[in-house]
Amino acid sequence: VQLQASGGGLVQAGGSLRLSCAASRQTFSTFYMGWFRQAPGKEREFVAVISRSGTATYYDESVKGRFTISRDNAKNTVYLQMNSLKPEDTAVYYCAADLRYGGKWYPARSDYWGQGTQVTVSS
Repeated sequence: VQLQASGGGLVQAGGSLRLSCAASRQTFSTFYMGWFRQAPGKEREFVAVISRSGTATYYDESVKGRFTISRDNAKNTVYLQMNSLKPEDTAVYYCAADLRYGGKWYPARSDYWGQGTQVTVSS
C-alpha cells in the first residue's frame, strides 16, 4: 500500500493542524491505521491508532485529549486533528498501515509507512 501524507506546516503554540493520509489500496478498510512522529535526534514514536471501522482509537499519553484520529473508508483516508499544539509536538509525522500490537504498535510491513509531513510549532 502507498501512503501519501499531507497537511503539515508551521503553527504557533495553541494552534491547530489537520493531517491527512491517503492510501492507494482498496483494502484500506481492512487495516488498522495510525500515526507516528519523529523529532530531531529522537526515535520515531507512536502517536495514535484507529481500528478498521473507526470505532476504537488509542493515543499516546502525550497527545491524549488534544489529538483526534479518524478515518473515512470511502476515501481511503485517515486523519489526525491536532489541537492545542505545543512546541514539543514539533516533528515529522508519518502515517502507517496495517498496524499490529506486540508490546508496542508497529506496521506489519516495513514499506507500510507514508513519506512524512513536517509539523513545526513555534513558541
